[in-house]
Amino acid sequence: MSTNSEALQALIAGRLPDSHGRFGPYGGRYVPETLIPALERLADGVRTHLPASEFRQAFARELASWVGRPTALTYAGRLSAEWGAHIWLKREDLAHTGAHKINNALGQALLAQRLGARRIVAETGAGQHGVASAAACARLGLPCTVYMGEIDMERQAPNVGRMRLLGATVVPVTAGDRTLRAAIDEALRDWVSDPLGTYYLLGSAVGPHPYPYLVRELQAVIGREARAQFQEAAGRLPDAVIACVGGGSNAIGMFHEFVADHDVELIGIEAGGRGATLGGNAATLSFGRPGVLHGSYSLLLQNADGQIEETHSVSAGLDYPGVGPEHALLAQSGRVRYRTAEDTQALEAVRALCQLEGILPALESAHAIAGAKVWAAEHAGGTVVVCLSGRGDKDMPTLQQTLLAERP
Repeated sequence: MSTNSEALQALIAGRLPDSHGRFGPYGGRYVPETLIPALERLADGVRTHLPASEFRQAFARELASWVGRPTALTYAGRLSAEWGAHIWLKREDLAHTGAHKINNALGQALLAQRLGARRIVAETGAGQHGVASAAACARLGLPCTVYMGEIDMERQAPNVGRMRLLGATVVPVTAGDRTLRAAIDEALRDWVSDPLGTYYLLGSAVGPHPYPYLVRELQAVIGREARAQFQEAAGRLPDAVIACVGGGSNAIGMFHEFVADHDVELIGIEAGGRGATLGGNAATLSFGRPGVLHGSYSLLLQNADGQIEETHSVSAGLDYPGVGPEHALLAQSGRVRYRTAEDTQALEAVRALCQLEGILPALESAHAIAGAKVWAAEHAGGTVVVCLSGRGDKDMPTLQQTLLAERP
């Protein structure tokens, strides 16, 4: 595609990803040859099962009766009064297992079942995808192994326990940076050892084709519901939609239904961590450069020699040095504006939402709330819908060491 505009129009028209799994220049499939048959089989399964009425009906039934969809759209009245704009929350924290991750985990587990997989492997950072995968596998009777970085296991101990109670085997990853990137590496190694009998249930809109497309399609229910709910409540579309971005699954699910609505501003909030210094944040779209990671060509946080940098964020789920290829295209085209929120801003957003609305958000989601505060200051009286991607119970160990440590 010759221009960003052409790539964006192709995305809106549903022609992306193309047959090579690319969103404009981004995406593709950069994996060991041993994984190509498994990826081709998965791509065939996606083409066959996702549009099939039997699959769609089974997925919809489980989303309604087990996941608890549709999730609520909540007007945050006290927060709105405090910040000077009308703030609505798409409540993915109310979905079963406490986050948006269950939409994707359930959909992929149903697909794996139809592809005849004997076991599931997954990776997790904040633990929410691991919990969702364990729950979905328990629901369908599939053995599940979850790889999780040692550092993340320490700061997300409640979710480790939940995964084990749900019957999953949780494998600590002690190599590399011991966070999400290393967990994905280990899950891929496991998959390579048995690419046909094992199904890799990837947790975000990253990785080799067809995963970015598959995850987006399964998470698009968020944006479809939010758009319809807001129109019913307000009789129009919001001025802006905001979501946090790590790998990017909740954000792409929220944005996808609004991409063609050019009067709706779309804003992704990345983890600004301690600031703009390389290694002090996880803001790939703000500071990254093109490269290949985990089977996909996208933007990465890397040094001048092309080595992937370690990242930092108070939120384990945003602590990833890459981003989904569709986000890279949306950033390059200008359709979505990506900003950062630092650790301190996210923590203050947790405090504000707790004390003004009685809602404890995940630290990942708190970045989006922090972004909404900045947007509200720039658009007094405007209306914004924020994807509240998950609840914050899992983050209590971190909050005990930060916000609660400040209290007498």
